[in-house]
Amino acid sequence: MFGIGMPELIIILIIILIIFGAGKLPEIGAGIGKGIKNFKKATKTKPEELPESNDDDDEDEEE
Repeated sequence: MFGIGMPELIIILIIILIIFGAGKLPEIGAGIGKGIKNFKKATKTKPEELPESNDDDDEDEEE
């Protein structure tokens, strides 16, 4: 795996833990998981099945 061994992975994880803190790690993991899930769903869905965006909402905010 790109020449990265277990010691290097442990060092990277410790640095991430120091930067973000233990409280933020579950939120980051959940966000990454949702992003991957949405990406997989978007790649499997045909373009005509995707919901269309509503531009009417933008007009209401300007008033």
